[in-house]
Amino acid sequence: MNAPLPTGWYDVSPLEVLVPRASRPLLRTSLALLAGTALAAPLVLTGPPAAAAAGDAYTVTALKVTVRAGDRSCTLDTDVYRPSGVDAGHPAPAVLTTNGFGGSKADGSTDALAKAFAARGYVALAYSGLGFGKTGCPISLDGPRIDGRAASQLVDLLAGSRTADNGTRLDYVAMDGRGDPRVGMIGGSYGGAIQLATAAVDHRVDALVPLITWNDLSYSLDPNNADRRQGVGGPVPGAYKWQWTNGFFLIGEAQGLLHPRIDPSRTGGAGCLHFVARACETKRLLDSGKYPAARTEAMLRYARSVSPVSYLKSVTAPTLLVQGQADTLFTLNEAAATYRALTAQGTPAKMIWQYWGHSGGIKNPPEGELSLAKGNLEDSYVGRRILAWFDRYLRHRTHTGTGPAFAYYRDWVTGGNTYATSATFPAGGSRRLYLSGDGKLVGNRAEVVRGSREYRNLRIATSHSESSLAGMLGLPDPAPFDARGTHLDWTSGPVTGRPVDVVGAPRVTLKVVSPRTERVQHSADAADKLVLFAKLYDVAPDGKQTLVHRLVAPARVPDATRRFTVELPGIVHRYEPGHRLRFTLAASDSAYAGNRGVKPVTVTSAPGDTGVLELPVTQGVVR
Repeated sequence: MNAPLPTGWYDVSPLEVLVPRASRPLLRTSLALLAGTALAAPLVLTGPPAAAAAGDAYTVTALKVTVRAGDRSCTLDTDVYRPSGVDAGHPAPAVLTTNGFGGSKADGSTDALAKAFAARGYVALAYSGLGFGKTGCPISLDGPRIDGRAASQLVDLLAGSRTADNGTRLDYVAMDGRGDPRVGMIGGSYGGAIQLATAAVDHRVDALVPLITWNDLSYSLDPNNADRRQGVGGPVPGAYKWQWTNGFFLIGEAQGLLHPRIDPSRTGGAGCLHFVARACETKRLLDSGKYPAARTEAMLRYARSVSPVSYLKSVTAPTLLVQGQADTLFTLNEAAATYRALTAQGTPAKMIWQYWGHSGGIKNPPEGELSLAKGNLEDSYVGRRILAWFDRYLRHRTHTGTGPAFAYYRDWVTGGNTYATSATFPAGGSRRLYLSGDGKLVGNRAEVVRGSREYRNLRIATSHSESSLAGMLGLPDPAPFDARGTHLDWTSGPVTGRPVDVVGAPRVTLKVVSPRTERVQHSADAADKLVLFAKLYDVAPDGKQTLVHRLVAPARVPDATRRFTVELPGIVHRYEPGHRLRFTLAASDSAYAGNRGVKPVTVTSAPGDTGVLELPVTQGVVR
């Protein structure tokens, strides 16, 4: 795990992230702009809606509401949007909007969503989550025990059973029963997880629309795609996603600089300024590059306790999941794991894979996609699905259709319907390809050539997928690459006939030989186990290769003496005729911490014993 940083990088203060020296002045400028757009942009949906002006369609009232969250009292900063004509005699259902990490009730997503729904006749309540904006208490990562309980007390406010700190009581929200307001929740990223946490502790919540959020935070920040056991996570940590994690840490710790008069209740613990002690201890363990058994188990327990994977069994509210295909932070696999868990237990749920996610495109999604900057709920596919969801479950319009179980965006479609739909998930079938000893991907096991090939890692990152830090700071990001001798490729023949559409999470089952890893196989420190990075490229006829959405699957090999399976991030991608599919195993990646020590790896192929790549294909054949 202790892979050194590339030359020119270094550790800086707790209020900063690992950055190139040349970029430090830009980082300081970005900190000053954080509350507006700079670093918050990848984590917060931005842009004002095209809604009617306040005073014409709704009024806005700022309220402070002091609640109990865990062992602290926290004052929540809220805005209530009351549509024109809504009163005790003419109540309306409510929508509670939630902010992304680093945002607040006034940011481009929370405020925009509140305005959009208030203009459409819903009572909207926007609030700044714990530790953000002018709301008190430290950042506690959206766990149900603290953040969920705090939001539940806002449901009491909507029910009229609790007053704001100034004595204001709301009596104009439609009710399903005494003390039970008709309320839905919507928000993205950090504002998506809080919805599930709230619904887990408060069954009065009637509908959820979590956008681009996580299933298991231990996987999101330290992914292990090998031998998945529960949700998306594996039994041990994988490769530390240090760029994204440090970006979050910077944004959280910078809150004191951005809000110098913040409530003193926001003081953190365990050496952090604004995070609860358990979150701070988790960050410290990840930074150490060591995974001793007892501390690692405690870290995994905590990260999962604040993640939907641990409490979805308590969520009964109908849930429309919207996840981004261009997202290296919270991949499509996270939404798929949540969807499977909800539907298996009978909770009504549907899922949309839209184009944009955290990895670019939030501000400028493709034409026709949901864009809060345009407020195009009615004229975007995702927007119409969201409106129908709330119509069905908040306005009780029982004849309103809520759409198919699964829909996905196709970036190769220009004009017309860019979304394909399926009554089931996953859609389509499966196609197997075999890893041949001569570096080819072949469609028939009998075509596998016997042979062995080797790569080795160095003590620096030798492959590059993305720089999430570059995206956060607006810096250029080099094209993905793999250094010679530090990776292995297997390439298919060119696609012929119909294009090949891959929709879902590819899986590869293989066995590797790594003698140095075998010697430490039973080490008490999981960081001694081998890490490898699996990924899929699209190779054009001219030889140019494209890493699909810059997605990588880090995998910590559970046992170097046996076969194991790696689930790659889900993709929606078309391989056009003449293009080839390339599967790559790399020794490292610049966006992640890597192996501890040099670990040569050999992959051996034979017709009766070779690696198998399974592709979820909806059309076409790869040979």
